[in-house]
Amino acid sequence: MKSIAKLMVVAMLLAAALVVAPVAARTYVGNADDGIGKFSIDPADTVYIGEQHLNFSTAWNNTTGGSTILAQGARFVHYTDTTKGTYDKAVTISSPDDFELTSSDFGTTTGTYHVLPINASISEPVPNGTPSLYVEIPKVTLDVVLQKSKIDSVDGKTVTRDNELAFKLQNNLGGFRNVINGTPQMKIEVTLPSGGVTTNFGNVSLEKITVNGSTVYKENIDLKNETAGTYTAQAKWYSSGPGASFYGKGFDSNPVTFVVSSKKLAITSDKDSVVRSKSFSVTIIGESKTQYFLFVKDADLKENQYPKIRPSQPGVKNETVANYSASDWENLLKTVDNKTVPDYAGTHALVETTAGGTRTVQFDTDTTTDDRQFTIRVQDLTERSNYDEVKVKVVKGAVTITAAGTGTYYIGEEITLEGTCTESDYVYLFITGPNLPSDGAYPLNPSTDAVSGNKNTFIEVEVEADDTWSEKWNTAEIDGTLDAGGYTIYAVSAPVNKKDLTDAEYDTISIQLRSGFISAVTSGAVVAKGDDLKLTGVAQGDPDRVKVWIFGKNYYGEPSGLYVRSATVEDDGTFELKLDKSDTEHLSAGQYFVVIQHPMMNGEFDIDADESTGTIKGKSGSGFTEVKIVGLQAAAAANALIKALDSPNIDDTYVKLTFIVEEPRILIDPIGDVPAGSTFTISGTTNLAVGDTLNIEVTSAAFTPVEKGEESGFASVARTTEVKAGDGANVWSVEIDGSAFKPDQYIVKVECIETDTTATANFNVVEAVPTTPTVTPTGTVTTTTPPVETTVTPTGTETPGFGALLALAGLGAVAYLVLRRD
Repeated sequence: MKSIAKLMVVAMLLAAALVVAPVAARTYVGNADDGIGKFSIDPADTVYIGEQHLNFSTAWNNTTGGSTILAQGARFVHYTDTTKGTYDKAVTISSPDDFELTSSDFGTTTGTYHVLPINASISEPVPNGTPSLYVEIPKVTLDVVLQKSKIDSVDGKTVTRDNELAFKLQNNLGGFRNVINGTPQMKIEVTLPSGGVTTNFGNVSLEKITVNGSTVYKENIDLKNETAGTYTAQAKWYSSGPGASFYGKGFDSNPVTFVVSSKKLAITSDKDSVVRSKSFSVTIIGESKTQYFLFVKDADLKENQYPKIRPSQPGVKNETVANYSASDWENLLKTVDNKTVPDYAGTHALVETTAGGTRTVQFDTDTTTDDRQFTIRVQDLTERSNYDEVKVKVVKGAVTITAAGTGTYYIGEEITLEGTCTESDYVYLFITGPNLPSDGAYPLNPSTDAVSGNKNTFIEVEVEADDTWSEKWNTAEIDGTLDAGGYTIYAVSAPVNKKDLTDAEYDTISIQLRSGFISAVTSGAVVAKGDDLKLTGVAQGDPDRVKVWIFGKNYYGEPSGLYVRSATVEDDGTFELKLDKSDTEHLSAGQYFVVIQHPMMNGEFDIDADESTGTIKGKSGSGFTEVKIVGLQAAAAANALIKALDSPNIDDTYVKLTFIVEEPRILIDPIGDVPAGSTFTISGTTNLAVGDTLNIEVTSAAFTPVEKGEESGFASVARTTEVKAGDGANVWSVEIDGSAFKPDQYIVKVECIETDTTATANFNVVEAVPTTPTVTPTGTVTTTTPPVETTVTPTGTETPGFGALLALAGLGAVAYLVLRRD
């Protein structure tokens, strides 16, 4: 707090001293022409980044109690809030009598900097009256303008040698305005087309231009004797004198560039040739702010065959003869041969150049513009011999058309037509074909003639900037009918029909239209209750969906009444409807009729269902009377729907299918006796669906306790298999490894996972009969036959061996057990 109190006392004394003593201005100490002197700076002066050799000693070194206010170690502080002592920049004063405002210290932080003495806290509120400086970044702006207006810049533009220019220098160095001795100065250096540099241009010296915040003009720069070409000018600081602090530090002005034209009047075009319906532009180069007469030279053509000047362009006044008085028109034509000027609107105009002596004018063409070379002329209004011309050739464009796909489509499909057009901004489509209007028909209503000049009888397609066009022709949205057959589509650069094609560019493509159709199959002619059934097919003609009607005994799509299903048609025309377990498990056994309906060309189902009333009805205007089908027998209900679809005013088509629902069953083929230890196959037939999973279990019928340590006689095998398509009924089979089976009776159980259907069968495993392998000798073997020893076998009944006896005993035991279970 002592430092704050001390600072406040010092500030009050300084403020009192400033009131008593008048404020001195910034003073330059030194020779303005030789070397670098020093500026003495007073409180509240403006100083600039880059300045050096600043002396604060004279006006700032007021002492109180032996403490110097502005001395080495004092600080310039830029506050964001003086009432809170919040600051964002603080710069320590290294030498108060020779100080430099470097960019590294001050950066881009400009504005008021308060001056705080040594040891003063800079983080506390700033007392009123604390001395300050205002810091700026020096900025110098150069422009080159027309002498006669002094506001029309020609920077980046072209001027003729008939003009006079002025250099306009502006700056923000107002802090030097009241300098007592030595105001900073700059020079303007002009780089010539040859590469040389001069400070004397157009007979005007560009040296020693005062820079003190005021706007300075270097005027009356005469271009008559200057070389044609590009000039660049820049204001630069001297390396010595009062402004030397800014030399070489990046504080020179911006460069300005201008072109001096060698011709008094010139015209150029942005294109040598242009396709009809496109635009081109010409640029006039003349004197600044001067009117010229621009026109297309007479080519002995009709009015609509000329390129035309686009209306309402800046600096362009479209004129016709009617806009001129007789005398004005006569005076105008004195400068040109009146036979070269066509008397049509849009072929000529008065054009005023900009300050830079230029003006760009756009010409438009269309499909009626003649394909030939045109001459565009610009004429001085006061000097007949001062003119220039440019030639532009207008050429015919071209139109192309293609259709995505093979060229064969189904009625109802969306056909993508596309191509290019360089002749116009729009392409017009019409169609020809069997029994259509001879000169072409409107593609969206083939019964309507395509009429030349009437855009509403064509499909109008905008051409993109890259000259491409594309149109999706949806044949499902055609108003009326379009029969199957061959058709030709015309793409034309103007709305003209077949007989007027000589007036436009065009291209054609041939396509084949076919009637949509539908085909379908069931996944099986017979389906077991609770099993899946798939209805799959193809619907050509690009419908979004098809409708599926199912009829059976007292069944019209669902047990409670009429219900029509839908199946989505994919991009390739395929569709699928799946009847799963929840659909089929409640169906009664018997025959079912399926009708799958296609909406055909108009994409609408002309026959639909009213499920609430159990009726079928036709679209408005079809003449079809509603028919109630709920209550009819299955075949009659299906026939009523088919009769409705066959009505003359209904374009829908359909396909018919049938399937039979049966109680699920699995049949096992006879197995017979199986030799012990062998591998064998168990097979059978079923009405279950292809792909259903079957679990097969084979277990021994014997289940007798055995002594401890003895091997169990019980054996079993479990396998799974899938139902396969068969010839007629579906089939299944599984191979069983019986290597662990002992002679016994075995039970086979087959169970379907999907339908909970089971079947069982029994078979016997018997002792295997040994077989003696036959050895086939290789090579030649010589053998000796021993004498034959004859054994006489007694006659009588053969006694079974032990093993056979056990087998028979076992079978007897099984039979006993079976009889007991029964």
